[in-house]
Amino acid sequence: MKNIKFLKLILMIGLLLVLTACSKETGKTISVVDDEGNGAGEMDITVVKIDRYDNVAMTDWLNKNTLIVSKENTSLDKMSLLELSDSHPRSLYLYNINNREYQLLKEANNVHLGGATLSPDKKNLLYYEYTLGDPAYYVMNMDTLDTFGIRGTNIAGAMSAKWGDNESVVGAAYSGGAYLANLTGEITVVDEIKEESLFIVEKINNNFYYNTNSDETLWRLDMSTKEKVSLDLSHVYGVLPSPDGNQMLVLQNIGAKKILTLSDNGGEIKKIIAEGAELGGVSWSPDQRMITYNLKDDVNNKIVEGFYIYDMLTGKATQIVEDIQYMSISWSPSGEELVYTEWDGTKYNSSIVYLEIR
Repeated sequence: MKNIKFLKLILMIGLLLVLTACSKETGKTISVVDDEGNGAGEMDITVVKIDRYDNVAMTDWLNKNTLIVSKENTSLDKMSLLELSDSHPRSLYLYNINNREYQLLKEANNVHLGGATLSPDKKNLLYYEYTLGDPAYYVMNMDTLDTFGIRGTNIAGAMSAKWGDNESVVGAAYSGGAYLANLTGEITVVDEIKEESLFIVEKINNNFYYNTNSDETLWRLDMSTKEKVSLDLSHVYGVLPSPDGNQMLVLQNIGAKKILTLSDNGGEIKKIIAEGAELGGVSWSPDQRMITYNLKDDVNNKIVEGFYIYDMLTGKATQIVEDIQYMSISWSPSGEELVYTEWDGTKYNSSIVYLEIR
C-alpha cells in the first residue's frame, strides 16, 4: 500500500522524472501546433539550442553553470538485489555545463539517490534514497555535506517531502497528517490535520494546503488562526505555488479531462492555462512570467503530445518539443535556460533548453 501511494504521488504531481526527447538545435522562433482549446499561438520565444544528456537525471540548478545530477556510479559495485543487479547505484553529482565535468556530491552502496532539489536559498539539498521499496528522504548541507534523515516515531516515516521554505521541509506522514521538519532534523506533526490521510501537502507562507485520499477537494489550514477552510476546487491532484507565494497553479481531474488553472491563494480561479487528456511537467519560471506544462490530447482526431511554455504576458502557449510525456522541469536562476527530464522505461535522459525571450 505504501508503494502504491508513493507511485501515485510521483506520477500525478510530477516528482518522478521521465524523458526521451530528441536533441535539436534551431535559431528560429518555434511555430506552434494548432492546438485550439489550449490558447496556443506565436510568442517571442526563440529556442537557441537543446543539448541532450543520456542516462542522466538533472533535477535542479545550483547556479547558471552548475546542475544537480543523479546518474549511475560505476565506481561502486552493482546493486545486490537480483531485480537491480544489472545496474550500479545512482549517486548525486554536480555537473558543470561549461567544462562538462561531474563532481561527486553523495554516494552510497546498494542504494539509488535521486529526486534532489535545493532549498530556495541553495544552501541545503533535499533528496531520497530508494531501491525497490519506499523512499527515504534526507537533507544535506551544501557547505559541510552533513546529512540527516527525515524520520521519527511520531510520523512513522515520510511519505512525501518538499521544501516549504528555506528553513523547513513539509510532507505527508505515513502515520497520517502532515509534518514539518527543520534544518536540525527536528520533526513537528501538524496537530490540526494529524488524523487525515493526506495526498497533497503544500506550505504557502503561513498556510498549509492539502487534500485527502478520500476527498480530493483542496483545503487550507491557516497556522496563525488554526482555521480550516474548504476551497472551491475539486478533484485536485497537484498544487504548485508561485515563487512569490501569492498565486498557485492547480491541476484538476474533471471527468476525462485534466485542467491546469491559475488561482489565487484563496482558491479563486483566474484563468485556465491548459486542458487535455493528460497534463504534467508543470513549473513556474523564476520571474513568474512563464509556465511550463506537458500535454497529451486528441486534437482534430489526432493525438498531440508535447512540452509547452505559456507566456503570462501574451496568454499564448508555444510548443517546444513534441512527443514526450511525464516530464519534470527545472529552470535556471536567470530563467534563460531550463532542463527537462524523462523516463523512457529503462533509463533517465535529460535535455537543457537554451532560450531567448523578448
